[in-house]
Amino acid sequence: MQQAATQYEIQRVSDLGEAAVSSFLARYDLTVEWLPSQARITASFWGDPEAGIAGQRVYVRDDTPVHSMLHEVCHIICMNSTRREHLDRDAGGDDLEESAVCYLQIVLADFLPAVGADRLMADMDCWGYSFRLGSTGRWFYDDADDARCWLIEKNLLTKTGQPVFRLRDD
Repeated sequence: MQQAATQYEIQRVSDLGEAAVSSFLARYDLTVEWLPSQARITASFWGDPEAGIAGQRVYVRDDTPVHSMLHEVCHIICMNSTRREHLDRDAGGDDLEESAVCYLQIVLADFLPAVGADRLMADMDCWGYSFRLGSTGRWFYDDADDARCWLIEKNLLTKTGQPVFRLRDD
C-alpha cells in the first residue's frame, strides 16, 4: 500500500501566539507589532509575509514564518547600536554577520516554546536558505565555526554557545 504524500507546513508566528513572541522579544528589549492578516508588513525587506524590522521593533502578522521573525530579530541583535538607531527595513552588514545571524536564530529557536533548533533548521531548508554543504543542519554543525566565533567575540554567545540575551553594544 502506498503512503499518501504529506505537505510540510512551515511554522508560523500564529502557532506560537502573541504572548510567547512578546515575552521572548522582551528578553532583548525588543517589541513586536502584530499586524492584521491583510496588512502590508511594515519594514519588510522581502515583502509579505516576511517579518519587518525598524529600530527595536519587529513587525509580523499571523502568517509570518517563525524563521523569518527569528532571522530579523537576530539582525537587530547582531548590529551595532548606531546601525540599530537608523534601522528601517535593510539590516545591512557583511557576509560574516549574515552567517552569525543565521547561527544565532538556530540557537535561539530552543528558547521559543514548540520550536527548537531541529524544527527551525527544517523550516529554513524548506523555505530555501542556501548553505554550501547543502543543508542548514550540515552548515550549523560542520561549517559555522566562523559565525559562532563572531557571536562569542561580540559577546552575544558564551564560550559554551549559550545566548546572553543582550543586544550588541559596540
